[in-house]
Amino acid sequence: MMQHMPIAPGTLYLAAEWIIRLGALAIVPLRRSPAASRAWLLLIFFLPIAGLLLFLAIGNPRFPGWRTARFRKLRPYFAEVATRLDDGRRRKADGPAAALAGTLGFLPAVDGNRIELIDDYDAAIARLVADIDAARHSVHLLVYIFADDATGLLVVDALRRARERGVRCRVMFDPVGSHHWRRGIRRALAAAGVEVREALPFRLLGRRTRRDMRNHRKLFVIDDAIGYAGSQNIVAKDFRPGVINRELVARLTGPVVAGLGAVVAADWSIETGEPPAPPPPIPAPAGDARAQLLPSGADFPLEGLETLLVWQIHQAVSRVIIVTPYFIPDDAVMGAMRTAVARGVTVDLVVSAVVDQRLVNLAQCSFYDDLLVAGVGVHLFRDFLLHAKNISIDGRLAILGSSNVDLRSFQLNEEASLLLFDTSSITSVETIQHGYLAGSDTLDLATWRARPRQRKVIENVARLVSSLL
Repeated sequence: MMQHMPIAPGTLYLAAEWIIRLGALAIVPLRRSPAASRAWLLLIFFLPIAGLLLFLAIGNPRFPGWRTARFRKLRPYFAEVATRLDDGRRRKADGPAAALAGTLGFLPAVDGNRIELIDDYDAAIARLVADIDAARHSVHLLVYIFADDATGLLVVDALRRARERGVRCRVMFDPVGSHHWRRGIRRALAAAGVEVREALPFRLLGRRTRRDMRNHRKLFVIDDAIGYAGSQNIVAKDFRPGVINRELVARLTGPVVAGLGAVVAADWSIETGEPPAPPPPIPAPAGDARAQLLPSGADFPLEGLETLLVWQIHQAVSRVIIVTPYFIPDDAVMGAMRTAVARGVTVDLVVSAVVDQRLVNLAQCSFYDDLLVAGVGVHLFRDFLLHAKNISIDGRLAILGSSNVDLRSFQLNEEASLLLFDTSSITSVETIQHGYLAGSDTLDLATWRARPRQRKVIENVARLVSSLL
C-alpha cells in the first residue's frame, strides 16, 4: 500500500501565493481604472498575502448594497426637487455643460441667485456664525472636519443660541476627517442640543463601508434660504502646526439653495434610514447669477466632476485655470490637458508650495515633468496651503467646491461642486485665480529636471501607491 507523503508547508504557501496571483488577474480589473488595476496587480504579484488582505479591506471602490439601495430610493426625491427648480420662471434653456451636469448629479441649473465669494478664512466663519444667529427655523451643516477648537466652538455656540430660540439644528461630520476632535465635538454639539450624525461611520461587522471612502462635502444650509458651498471646514485655519489654510467659499441665496438642501437631506437620510422631509418651497430669486450644484461620489453612476471636467477641457478654446491642493489625475485628465495645449489653449495649474500630505505631494510631483513638456503652466502658490478648489474655462464656466483634481475625489469621496455660468460670477472667480497666479512661483522644466535622482524615484513609487483604489 502506497503511503502519501505530506505536503511541505513551504509548498502549500507557494501554491497559495500563485492561486492569489492568478485569481487577481481575473478579479482586480473588474470595474477599476487601468491605473488602479495595474497598481493592485503589481502589489499582489510582489506581496500576494499582504496585497490580498489590503485588497479585501480597501480594494472595492463601491458602497455596500444596503447603501446603494437607500440612495436608489432617493431618486424620486431628487426628481421632485429638480421638477420644482426646472420651470420657465427660473431657468433659461440649458447649455450642454449644464445639461450634462444635470444628468450626472440630478439637479438643474437655475437663474435668480446671488453669489458672494469669500476667500478670507476667518470672515467665512464669522459670516456663517452671523447667519446661524439670524436663523429662524433650521440650520443643517454637512462638513468633513468639525473641530472642538476655538473656531469650531464659535459655531457650536451659535448653534446653542439657535437651539435656545427653538431652531432645529442638525450636524453631520465625517468621523475620519474629524478623528482628532471626534469625541469632543460630539459632546459639545450634544450639549448644545444639536442632532448629530457621523457620515460613513466605519464598522468592522454588519453594514461595513470602506474606511477610506469619505464624505468630503462642505455644505451649510440655513432656513432653506441661505447656503454655503466650497472647500472650508469648521476648524482653525492653522490646525496643522506651521500650515495656514487658504480657502474659497460661496455664500448663496436664491433657488440654487434648494439643491444644497436636497443633498444635505439625502445624506442625512442615507445615514439614518429616515426618509427626507418633503422639499421646502424653492427660495425666491435673489440676484442675477446662474448656478448649479453637482454632487458626485460612489453613489452616482458616473464620476460626475471628472466626466464634466474632461469634456469641458476638450471643449476649451482659449484658457483653462485649475486650482487644487492635490493633483493626482488619471489618463483622461492628463490627456485632455495636453490636447488642449496642443490646440492652442493656455492651461495653467495652480497647486500649493506648502505641503501637508507628504505622500500625496510626492505622487503629485511625478506628473509635473509630463505637464511641463506638454506646455502646461505649473504654478506653486507661496506662503499658505492653498486648499481652495476651483476651475475656470474660457470665461463661460467656473467651478468651485470640495473636490480635488485627484483619483480620490473623482472615484471615492462624496463631493459637491458649484457650477457658475453667468459672466459676473465667473469673472469674480477668475479675479481670485489671477491673485493666486500672482502669488505663485512658476516651475521651469530645466530647473525641475535638475532635482536629485533619488527624489524622482521616490515620486514615481508614490505615484504607483496613489492608484491603489
